[in-house]
Amino acid sequence: MRILVSNDDGIFSPGLMALAEVAAQFGEVLIFAPDFEQSAVGHAITIQRPLKYHPVKLLKGFEAYRVNGTPADCVAMGLFHWGGADLVVSGINLGSNMGSDIWHSGTVAAAKQGVLFGTRGLAFSQNIFGNEPTYDRQKPFIAEVLRMVLRSPQEMPSLINVNLPEDPIGIRWTHQSVRQYNGKVVESQDPMGRRHYWFSAIPLTEPDEDSDRWAVDHGYVSLTPLRLSLTDDEWLSRLKNTQQP
Repeated sequence: MRILVSNDDGIFSPGLMALAEVAAQFGEVLIFAPDFEQSAVGHAITIQRPLKYHPVKLLKGFEAYRVNGTPADCVAMGLFHWGGADLVVSGINLGSNMGSDIWHSGTVAAAKQGVLFGTRGLAFSQNIFGNEPTYDRQKPFIAEVLRMVLRSPQEMPSLINVNLPEDPIGIRWTHQSVRQYNGKVVESQDPMGRRHYWFSAIPLTEPDEDSDRWAVDHGYVSLTPLRLSLTDDEWLSRLKNTQQP
């Protein structure tokens, strides 16, 4: 079993090392991660310049490489370097990736890139509340998720978005929370008096039951099955029904 590990927080993120440690319980691990933080870059890929990757010495002796590209680039380079893998795992992201965040998550994009290349993908994220994370309480649940996927791979979705609460009590399959978010631009200024802006999005409504947000709020590890197709099948079905003679 060969498991490629990546992220969007950069090669020295503590979440990356924690995920690699758990993954190593199930097979051979190879790490390909960005030179620096690439949060919220989505599924961007680099096409206007060449990519490079270089070996990095990390703790625990994992074979690791830093890439001058996006999370999706890292997975492409890792699969090229290794000649393929059995599983791509991404994270553990320093912050949750639920609801509308999935659209721009570099963590999810790394796992999705693996699926686009014919490999199963798992994205792991956890909300961090200011303290240096240790992941001691999350690691057993991460291991259980990997065990579930690897034990019956044909029965599992090819792409799963996993969000970890601060103190997990169990695991729940969930749907993506798509209730309304507020996109807000905040204007400020730097020490030189020049204007700059921050963009943020916060939920405007309470999460619906059995959604990713609801599960994490109630202490459950959220497993959301994702798919590559963005087609609105329900709308197309209604259209076809209205066009019938």
